[in-house]
Amino acid sequence: MDSSTSTSTMCCGGTLGALVSRGGNQYILGNSHVLARDDSASIGESVIQPGLIDSSCSAATATVVANLSQFVNLENPSPSQPLVDAALAQVVSGKVDALGTILELGGTTNGSLPVDGPLHSGHGITLAALLDSTRHNGLVAKSGRSTGLTCTTQPAAIETLLLTASIQFQKGCGSGATFSATFTDLVDIHDSAFSAEGDSGSMIVTQDTADPVALLLASSDTDTLGNSISDVLPALADPTTGEQPVFVGTTNTHPVAACSLPGPRSAAVSAAASLAHRNEILSSQELQRAEETRDLWASELLSRPGVHALGAGASLDHPGEGAILLFVEQGSGRRKLPAQMDGVRTRIIEGENFPQHAVLSIAETAALEQSGPPASGLSAVPDSEIVRARAVHAKHASTLMGLQGVQGVGIASSADSPGEAALMIFVVRGVLHDRIPPVIEGLRTRIRESSRFRAGFGDKDIRQVCAPPMRAKSSVSQPNQRDTINREPVH
Repeated sequence: MDSSTSTSTMCCGGTLGALVSRGGNQYILGNSHVLARDDSASIGESVIQPGLIDSSCSAATATVVANLSQFVNLENPSPSQPLVDAALAQVVSGKVDALGTILELGGTTNGSLPVDGPLHSGHGITLAALLDSTRHNGLVAKSGRSTGLTCTTQPAAIETLLLTASIQFQKGCGSGATFSATFTDLVDIHDSAFSAEGDSGSMIVTQDTADPVALLLASSDTDTLGNSISDVLPALADPTTGEQPVFVGTTNTHPVAACSLPGPRSAAVSAAASLAHRNEILSSQELQRAEETRDLWASELLSRPGVHALGAGASLDHPGEGAILLFVEQGSGRRKLPAQMDGVRTRIIEGENFPQHAVLSIAETAALEQSGPPASGLSAVPDSEIVRARAVHAKHASTLMGLQGVQGVGIASSADSPGEAALMIFVVRGVLHDRIPPVIEGLRTRIRESSRFRAGFGDKDIRQVCAPPMRAKSSVSQPNQRDTINREPVH
């Protein structure tokens, strides 16, 4: 499914996520910034297939498959419910696959080729349910206009709960004023290959059951963000009856079988390679600061139960910062160990047969680092830790969001202390920001630096194509065609 818009010099678009039903009618579910053109559209506007970006910026050969019916206002949202970037377009009878088929999301494969298929019908699932290992494997997938089918390879890609983030939009196709809107309860996928410009509106689903989880709305160069389905459907309830949309699809769950193929799966960086990279970018000044602080507190730290050895290296919670490495006996209890010493973070590595009461050299530390446990995701964090983090998040998220350069705050697992919760703070790369403390009310902080979170910037230059200016339209796919929303220039 796909929606488009144009100006005299550009045409633009993205991806429509799924087919839903409400009150006996079927609708395309997509982003408001796509279908409603960042609040600029009028109810009843045409939705065409293919989108302008895929039809040389001309609607002459496209088919009207739906009409804009309802959308959430992004600049002036309702204060009575969480803000979501979502809209509905009622389908034109016979122009859209009535079963809700989406490219490559089928439950089987044709040899080495993906098979198309619908979602699991119903109301989707929550992020908490996705991370419940007794119900799901924690892996997700999406099929979008620009990158096709992409699949996460490990549950740790879903890193953040209760993410509050500021997202930048642009009024107009490739030009015009920008504005920012703040969203809460976002789903964050830490995988730079999961989406690209033009994938806005894709439905993010569970790999094992094809249940909708989130509606993709924005990304940076490291993360993809989506509105939780549990927020999207209530926001699109019928204004008169209060009836919420439900997903059209199969009554039984099925896996996204093509995720087992090599093509759609994003490459995972090995833990060893990640550690080597972080140590390479650590400055000599930071390493010296960590060593000096470690030496100052060595006697006190080595007297702690379970602490066998001390080293100095890179923090995983804040890349570029040094850390005191505590090599501790497996199962000795991390919560009793300090999260920082004189402003220097500690990093805890559990294992067995560590040197006893030793202060390690850089080479010895590097060798022992490889024995540490792999990065763990939210599913490895105890409920009690999440409860503790929720309280700190509720108290401090608004203040942190007000800091220069901060674009998001959520709850994640600590990389420096696996199994412990942390506040994940997203900062904009290249923008100066106040120093984030390593600990806030006893809770570790974790820093993620990336480009700006943006939505609706899926422009593509096709200067070789000439077409007359046209009224902005939206477009969506016909049966068995990829759901896409596109943006392309005309001249």
